[in-house]
Amino acid sequence: MANKRKDKDLIFGVRAVIEAIKSGKDFDKIQIQRGNQSALVKELLSVANMHQVPVQFVPQEKFRIYQGKNHQGVIAVLSPITYQKLEHIIPTIYEEGENPFILILDEISDVRNFGAIVRTAECSGVHAIVIPDKGSAAITGDAIKTSAGALFKVPICRVRSLLQTIDFLKTSGLQIIAASEKTDTNYTSVDFNKPLALVMGSEEKGVSPKILKIADAIAKIPILGSIESLNVSVAAGVLLYEAVRQKTNTE
Repeated sequence: MANKRKDKDLIFGVRAVIEAIKSGKDFDKIQIQRGNQSALVKELLSVANMHQVPVQFVPQEKFRIYQGKNHQGVIAVLSPITYQKLEHIIPTIYEEGENPFILILDEISDVRNFGAIVRTAECSGVHAIVIPDKGSAAITGDAIKTSAGALFKVPICRVRSLLQTIDFLKTSGLQIIAASEKTDTNYTSVDFNKPLALVMGSEEKGVSPKILKIADAIAKIPILGSIESLNVSVAAGVLLYEAVRQKTNTE
């Protein structure tokens, strides 16, 4: 964190962080020294939970480089983007006469994969990208550079529960399509020309079993070589542009 973040991207001290959250600042995360259980830290945890700001408990060594700062065992990392509310975005898309096209990233942890996916999503007309508040790649300068600035163009929605978000999307009329090799259904056989949310899984685990269980369809990209799977950013590109192909063929 210390080598990649400038002081202007950080807020030090418990009270300062609490007030910044209340003022509407967007954060990548808050780091709290393990064992810090003061009443003020408990207040911070309550405020962070209310505003869905991710919190990490880290060892004291993490704070050594900031010995000259009055950090009180608390450092908050500001986000370079403003997170959006999915529940505000979906009705607006329908009101504009379009079918929602949402991309859900299930714990994509590699910064460059994340940035590349966001770039492709912007190019393919995705209305918003959903990420969980834990397990996702941090939105850093590297992510923004890899996205070619697309992270400033596509709304990013950070949510506490992907399962609850998927329930909301289903209730809103969207079809959930999950990308996985655990199916016999070729992606070209899946109907992408509907209100839909496409779920791409993490680099190591893929889409979580709980999401696969509630998905309306599972799409497989055939692998003809000896390597078992594609890079997730490449796979996302294949599926996003299958959606574009189907849409443009019906217009």
